[in-house]
Amino acid sequence: MIGKLTGTIDTIGEDFIILDVQGVGYLVHCSTRTLARLGSAGELAKLTIETHVREDAIRLYGFATDAERAWFRLLQTVQGVGAKVALAVLGAMSAEALAAAIVRQDKAQIAQAPGIGPRLAARLVTELKDKMPEGLPLVQPRPGNASPETDDDAPAMRDVRDAIAGLLTLGYARAQAADAVAGARQSLGEAADTAALIRQALKHLSR
Repeated sequence: MIGKLTGTIDTIGEDFIILDVQGVGYLVHCSTRTLARLGSAGELAKLTIETHVREDAIRLYGFATDAERAWFRLLQTVQGVGAKVALAVLGAMSAEALAAAIVRQDKAQIAQAPGIGPRLAARLVTELKDKMPEGLPLVQPRPGNASPETDDDAPAMRDVRDAIAGLLTLGYARAQAADAVAGARQSLGEAADTAALIRQALKHLSR
């Protein structure tokens, strides 16, 4: 399987590029957002690749970031979403904006993507609300001197850590994320789970 390609842009199409890698031209399908971030023909480009193997074809899908590829995979776990629709969603929204919309349960924003109607948008936010893409763990690495038997391993504290880490993946600074989650926990109580803490923290941050 091909996981990454680096080469010279040969051709840019409406939804694909041909990437020349040492004389071999790879046709790679990309979202409009990824295409917009690439240079012109003749320039160097590096793409993270998702390879789909079918009986009658092998298709390559290219992404500017690992996060975009991870969301591409996760979107397709929802019934009614194939590669074409997943690329359309990622063309309309960045990975960060998509994550935030799902956390906020913002069906209207997701429904703005081509090929996504209200019903499918509702299904996406419902089925993905408690998920994060593979390869983007919510829990941050524990400091090397922390004991596995500390109170930080209590479920409530794991939810706090996961909520902070979730906000970090959306681009917030650590101090900003920590303050917002602290405020969310104070509002919701210690029993609030990760998803609830993130939703409430985003409300604090939007004020």
